[in-house]
Amino acid sequence: MRHWKAAISHVQKLPYGRNSNRENISLVLTEQQGTCSSKHALLKQLADENNIPNVQLVLALYRMTEANTPGIAPILSQHALSHLPEAHCYLKIGGVVVDITSEETNFKKLQKDLISELLIAPYQVSAFKIDYHQSYLHTWLASEATHPYSFKELWAIRELCIQQLTRS
Repeated sequence: MRHWKAAISHVQKLPYGRNSNRENISLVLTEQQGTCSSKHALLKQLADENNIPNVQLVLALYRMTEANTPGIAPILSQHALSHLPEAHCYLKIGGVVVDITSEETNFKKLQKDLISELLIAPYQVSAFKIDYHQSYLHTWLASEATHPYSFKELWAIRELCIQQLTRS
């Protein structure tokens, strides 16, 4: 168990950043960086391979705001958006949320903004996660008559937010 805790600590200390191939979660270690998806999927896979019980990989949707995702306020403000639905991954270990996206990550900041949670397997952090997120965004856009954006425009705004996070 000591090695498991050391692995969690090591991955958490790695900087936030996209890997060169989102389907290869081992790149977190070789490229020494990762996103919420790749870092948590790597740890879930490690737990599975080492028979560490009660570790679940969660794909959540939440309302991304400046309050729960510092640094994105200028982008949301520029586009007159109070929030954007965003996908996020984390672990539940023995039913307790463990979010190691970065050392500064505070899950409690976004907990009240959760829309949904879904248990997934590590391989689902690539295409499945994107499809799930984009499907929700299409539904959200159809129900939000106040936003003048197309799906493509909204996804581009979201990408600007993510790019801002990698600079912070």
